[in-house]
Amino acid sequence: MQQQEVFASSNANWWDGGQKVKAGETFQPRKLNTPLDKLTRQKAGRRSLTKTDRKHGRYIKSRPAGDNLTDIAFDATIRAAAPFQNQRTEERKKLAFSIKRSDLMRKVRVKRVANLVLFLVDASWSMAVAERMNATKGAILSLLTDAYQRRDRVGLIVFQKDRATLVLSPTNSVQLAQRALMDIPVGGKTPLSAGLFMAHDVLTHEKHIHPDIEPLLIVLTDGAGNVSIGTMPPQEEGFKFAEMIANEKTRSIVINMEHAAFDQGLAQQLADHLEAPCYSLSDLKAESLYNTVVGEMSKPAKK
Repeated sequence: MQQQEVFASSNANWWDGGQKVKAGETFQPRKLNTPLDKLTRQKAGRRSLTKTDRKHGRYIKSRPAGDNLTDIAFDATIRAAAPFQNQRTEERKKLAFSIKRSDLMRKVRVKRVANLVLFLVDASWSMAVAERMNATKGAILSLLTDAYQRRDRVGLIVFQKDRATLVLSPTNSVQLAQRALMDIPVGGKTPLSAGLFMAHDVLTHEKHIHPDIEPLLIVLTDGAGNVSIGTMPPQEEGFKFAEMIANEKTRSIVINMEHAAFDQGLAQQLADHLEAPCYSLSDLKAESLYNTVVGEMSKPAKK
């Protein structure tokens, strides 16, 4: 099979056969403030509060200016210089208030930016039963609703049979995402490496055209890949592509979709190669999955 045949970019009705699974019950999502918002950005955005080096945004605190003399915080500079005024008698013969270079403080500002949440969903029968996909869809729809409200970009990749498919190119349209999610069939083999390879490609493209957006990859699978896109064994190939994503410092989360009684630890191994946490949810419902993802988002981002 040629590599280009492994991927598709049409709508979700690309497979013959398989069963369609309805989405689980959604709920009112809560505010999503992620550790991605703690990074310093170079370009403007719209979503969450994040530190910025530009002279726009709300001034929240100051730091020593050092060699960077742009955007000086005059109030903080005066406070830094005040304790030394009695020692600067010579300077104060000519100046009412003496300020030296070591006193200079610059402003730290915050501004709103947008983030990218990319879902990579295993739609094969290796995920066990259709009820698990039901809960997964419910959680994703709730996350998508929150992301849309906060102006995040959202994308969806699913992998099943012998290929990965970009069901939803990164967008801020929750309506498109909802329609795509409602029409995902399940069944077939598990081309995990194809999904990871496509995720890496989409993330790389998004970083290029939207350098102000920081991505979060959410992988929902049991980690049991059994289809390769090249000559390597499926699991080895999947781990290779996972390491490619990790090397880009992309923040990832793995949700283990295998039942505990049958778990072989493959999802955890995948998470290790992604340098990501792995969660196994005993009570796999839409809200518990949602809370797990949001809880992970509150932790420090990769450096």
